[in-house]
Amino acid sequence: MVIFERDIAVDLGTSTTLLFEQGKGVVAREPTVVALDRVTSRISKVGQDAQKMLGRTPANIVAIHPVNAGVISDYEMAAQMLRELVNRITSFSLFKPCMLACVPSSITGVEERAMIDAAIEAGARKVYLLETAIATAMGAGVDISRPEGHMIIDVGGGTTEIAIISAGGVVECESIKVAGASFDEAIVKYVRRKYNMLIGLGAAEEIKRSIGCVMQRPDMGVEEVKGRNLSNGLPKTVNLNANELIEAFVDPMNHILEAIHSVLERTPPSLVGDLDTNGIIMSGGGSLIYGMDRLIERSTGIRTSVVDDPVSCAAYGAGKMLKHLEEMPDGMRNFYRMRQLKG
Repeated sequence: MVIFERDIAVDLGTSTTLLFEQGKGVVAREPTVVALDRVTSRISKVGQDAQKMLGRTPANIVAIHPVNAGVISDYEMAAQMLRELVNRITSFSLFKPCMLACVPSSITGVEERAMIDAAIEAGARKVYLLETAIATAMGAGVDISRPEGHMIIDVGGGTTEIAIISAGGVVECESIKVAGASFDEAIVKYVRRKYNMLIGLGAAEEIKRSIGCVMQRPDMGVEEVKGRNLSNGLPKTVNLNANELIEAFVDPMNHILEAIHSVLERTPPSLVGDLDTNGIIMSGGGSLIYGMDRLIERSTGIRTSVVDDPVSCAAYGAGKMLKHLEEMPDGMRNFYRMRQLKG
């Protein structure tokens, strides 16, 4: 039986929530979704259990995604989901844990407060905030204390965050609401426009994972897609190939490339020079789309690589930071904004 507190790191993402427990590693990896019973106003299921219920439940059960664009959009649902996940790993502890939460560099003070309050309501004794870019760099093995420029690109479910870090802080950053979900929506729009057929976002996500690409693949992947014919409402099946997805992904990929170049243009020249040596580090589930790293490298001329475990990288990096909580101030902390004000 565990009787001593074990601190927890949380990566509360738009699509996936990960919990890292000190001494154990990643102990929970669940979809960021809750199933709510509208009649009783009580949560029926959370995480994977709620995900399995989507599209297969009575009308009174609705799916709620409490995190949007990397920040809490439904405070009550986020707090209850987080409490359920935390309880699963701390049910035998006599002490409330400290909690370290990953947050976007562009987070506002109100959004910070929502994250802190949700963590406290979930059972945290103290709450610390760490920028996702810093957590990702630590998870990738970067020595963040050195005064060297590193570019981190995190392509999550709801947002893509591009940041330049140096000397333990974020020097420049930009967050755009174009990420994994945008590629899913692009597939839905493409199929509708070309084949006059409607498919769900879940089906689009499966296609993205199996044959999704932004550059030509060595193997011409083909995926059978089932949906509804918009002309007569009857079932319809078509075969999509990987080259069609390149066409479908042009718009979201161009938005990401524009944001990357915008950050590079605002970055001090000395730090841009460091990127020639250090390269660009990519993380997040969206970075797994085939060819994204190569397309970014071709566009910027900077060596680009995807971390070994892009979905869990930030959680592992935050987990490393749990050993240094005594050096961090608890409560609201927006490092990037503070640097801007000081400047």
